[in-house]
Amino acid sequence: MSEKLSVGLLFGGESPEHEVSIVTARAIAEHLDSVRFQVRPMGIARNGVWAVLGDPFARLAAGELPERSDHPFLPLEKGAEATPLPDVFFNALHGAGGEDGQIQGYLELLHRPYTGAGLLAMAAGMDKWITKRLWESEGLPVVPYVGLTEERWRREAAVCLAECAKLGLPLFVKPANLGSSIGVEKVKRAEDLPAALDRAFTFDRRVLVEQGLDVREIEVAVLGGDEPQVSQPGEVIVADEFYTFEDKYLHGKSRTEIPANIPEELADLVRKLAARAFAASDGYGMARVDFFLERLTGRVFLNELNFIPGFTSISMYPKMMAASGVPYADLLTRLIDLALARHAQIVVKQKGFQSGSDWFRGAQG
Repeated sequence: MSEKLSVGLLFGGESPEHEVSIVTARAIAEHLDSVRFQVRPMGIARNGVWAVLGDPFARLAAGELPERSDHPFLPLEKGAEATPLPDVFFNALHGAGGEDGQIQGYLELLHRPYTGAGLLAMAAGMDKWITKRLWESEGLPVVPYVGLTEERWRREAAVCLAECAKLGLPLFVKPANLGSSIGVEKVKRAEDLPAALDRAFTFDRRVLVEQGLDVREIEVAVLGGDEPQVSQPGEVIVADEFYTFEDKYLHGKSRTEIPANIPEELADLVRKLAARAFAASDGYGMARVDFFLERLTGRVFLNELNFIPGFTSISMYPKMMAASGVPYADLLTRLIDLALARHAQIVVKQKGFQSGSDWFRGAQG
């Protein structure tokens, strides 16, 4: 029997979604094919140090902050400097550091395959503002919005508020680079907007202000590369005014419905738009694509794209894929196979260049 592939399971991280990532990674570790893969949990503590010794799950859950290695270029904990590289990395890091291109760039320096999209897609997909601009350039429908930087807000608050006022009320204020609804607020009164923006800017220097619509929340799961599989749509039936962090992970008052109760032609439209949105963002591996379906008009808007969605066995992404014929364990295997295939494609590309001349030797700037 061939030797098992070692899978470095990255989780935790320095983002506000640290706890969500631990839950995601535990589920992945429990369901990975034990015949083919050997799981090596690699927890990134809240101080950025990689905890790889002992039981990283228990250590991160206890809030441990490991001491960093004496080697300045290594993020590993002290005593783990000789840790061998795994064959492939499974990225279960939510939010900044794991979902914004940072870890992808580092893993590319290590010349190791990793699950999910590459640096460019991750960086663009993490930023809700940039994502909307990409989609707009492709003629895809997005909710009317205003993007603000902290610098501009501090410099010309009155102008920023006037731009936001054109969207009407209510408004949604969102940090551009966070997930799990962290930092999101619904603003119903104009006088409450400045404080909501100030709170959002404590999370990010880029903030999105969106027109508040009366909508249903429709989602699809995407799996693959240039010709991805797109699941049948599901719906989040929200109990509160929007799908909050507390509802997602703590209270669970909202419920989901798979498949979504929408006409077949609308389901087809959503799936086609999801594939286009995935391609426009240079997507690869997986993504959950979220839509708003306006109740009054029936219009469909792209809301967000999440390249590392919640990934427990009861999360929307795996449930939609399971309903579309890809069980959880098979889904994990396919993601690793996609990672290996993308790495094989990249590793054969010509990277170096030699001019055939010695013009650069001793050249003056």
